[in-house]
Amino acid sequence: MAFDLNSYLSERRNLVEAELLSLSQQPALVHGTTGLCPKSLGESIRYSLLAGGKRLRPILALAGCEAMGHKPEVALRFGCAVEMIHTYSLIHDDLPAMDNDDFRRGRPTNHKVYGEAMAILAGDALLTDAFALAIQSPAPPEVLIEIVRELSFSAGSPGMVGGQVIDVEATGKPIDLAQLKVLHAMKTGALFDVSLRGGARLGGASPEQLALIRIYAQALGLAFQIVDDVLDVTQDLAQLGKDPGSDREAGKTTYVDLLGVEGAMSQARQVMAEGIAALAPFGQAAEPLRALGQYTVERKN
Repeated sequence: MAFDLNSYLSERRNLVEAELLSLSQQPALVHGTTGLCPKSLGESIRYSLLAGGKRLRPILALAGCEAMGHKPEVALRFGCAVEMIHTYSLIHDDLPAMDNDDFRRGRPTNHKVYGEAMAILAGDALLTDAFALAIQSPAPPEVLIEIVRELSFSAGSPGMVGGQVIDVEATGKPIDLAQLKVLHAMKTGALFDVSLRGGARLGGASPEQLALIRIYAQALGLAFQIVDDVLDVTQDLAQLGKDPGSDREAGKTTYVDLLGVEGAMSQARQVMAEGIAALAPFGQAAEPLRALGQYTVERKN
C-alpha cells in the first residue's frame, strides 16, 4: 500500500498543534501576574505561534525520531521548541528593518497588529523560551546537552542569524550560485538539519545514522528554498499566504534569477533525489521522510 503523506502530515500537525496550544495556555503565557509573562506579550506570542502553517520543522523532528524506530512523541517537545525559534525568525524577518512584509500565513504580520516593539519582544521571548522547552525532552542528559548545543548553533551566528546577516548585506548586490547556497544553507537549511538530527538523536541514532540524516536534511533545506523562490514568482497572495515577489522587489538574488524557473526546479529535483537516496539504509521507517522530500519539490505554497 502506498504511503499516505496527507494523512501523515495531518496527524503529525494535529499532534504539534495540540502541544503548542497546551504550552501557550500555561500560566506564564496567559496571566499578567508579577513574575510571569505579561498578558500583552503572551497575546503577541500566541498570535504568531498559533497561526497555523505547515509545521514542517517539528514534523521533521518527529519523522527523524520515527526513522530510528521510536514513537514521535519522544521528539514532540523538541520539535515544538524548533517551531518556536522558527516563529521568532518569521516575526523578526517581517519587521520594517528586515523584509518589511505586511502579511504572514494569510493575515497581518505581528508588528502590524501589536507594534514593532512588541513584535521584537515576542520574538525574543520565543527564542529564549525554546531552549527551556527543548531540555524537557525525555532523554539522558548527554543527549539533551548535544541537541541544545546543536540547536544554539543552528539558530545563532553560525546558522540562521548568520545567514540572515549575509542576506541583508547581499540585498541589492549580485551574488553567484555558490554564495546563494551558503546563504540559504545557514538561513533556512540549518533549522531543517537540527530538526531532523535532533529528532534522530532523541530516537537513539548512531553517528553513522546521523551522517546520513544530515545528507538528507541539507538536500531538503536547499530544495525547499529553491521551490520557495519559484513559488514567489509564480503564485499569488492567496496561495502563498504572504506577499509574492517581495524578494525580487527588495533586490535579493534568488535561484530563479540565476537559473530561471525551469532550471531552478530541475536543480531542486536533482538535490532532493540525492537526499532521498541517503535514506536507503533506514528502510520503511524513513518512508515519511522520502514522501516529505517528494512533497517539497511538488508543493504549491
